[in-house]
Amino acid sequence: MSNRPDSAVSSMQDGSGLVGALQFLTRIPLRTRRPSDLSGSAVWFPVVGALIGAAVGGVAAGLGELTTPAVAAAVAVVVGMLVTGAFHEDGLADLADAVAGGWTRERRLEILQDPRHGTYGVAALIGSVLVRWSALAALVAVGPRAAVLGAVAAHALGRAIAVGTMGLGRLAGPAGLGADYIRAVGPRRALVGLGLGLAVAAAVAGRWTPFVAGVALVASTLVVIVARRGLGGITGDVLGAIEQVTEAATLVTLTACWA
Repeated sequence: MSNRPDSAVSSMQDGSGLVGALQFLTRIPLRTRRPSDLSGSAVWFPVVGALIGAAVGGVAAGLGELTTPAVAAAVAVVVGMLVTGAFHEDGLADLADAVAGGWTRERRLEILQDPRHGTYGVAALIGSVLVRWSALAALVAVGPRAAVLGAVAAHALGRAIAVGTMGLGRLAGPAGLGADYIRAVGPRRALVGLGLGLAVAAAVAGRWTPFVAGVALVASTLVVIVARRGLGGITGDVLGAIEQVTEAATLVTLTACWA
């Protein structure tokens, strides 16, 4: 693994970072001849988020022409979880279980390592799915274009703010894949990733961009505050929770702007 700035630039130029980001964030079977650079692939996370959002929004928009907005949005949300392997949903559930179920920092970090989900984690999952499903259904009702663009903005911004947090957050522990990414990215690359996501959101939201981005930043900041108080810093699960909360907040905000 290389942490040099030119390593990240090289991965952006030759496309290896994009492949690495697709490998990490999705279940798409891609093979490469050499290991992907962590710092270079993280910069591409918002772009992969936009691609996932395009798939989710495309399914919602297409089915919206054949069935009800509610059914179309439900299938689209499921497709999104299948593409990602419910990667971020797992982080949200783990964080909810740890923060709500542990009384000490040590116990909360221990709960994060448990693959099983408790009541708090299941409740967080249900809440996330319900909010995203209902908001996406509202966008489908507005029109196919709103569904596609809304999903693209939400997924891109969710990954972008998670990447931005990598460069600013304090690690809760030294071990784990999330810790590896946070150490590899650094502030400069984190800002590049955040900028890419904000650019996608601006292209979609237009004059509503300050409102949409502001709500997303507030929502993600609340997750960071909870993580720092409960865990002492950021973990990979916290980044997953940030993506989920930001994605949901963006979809809800766009329904307020467009519907």
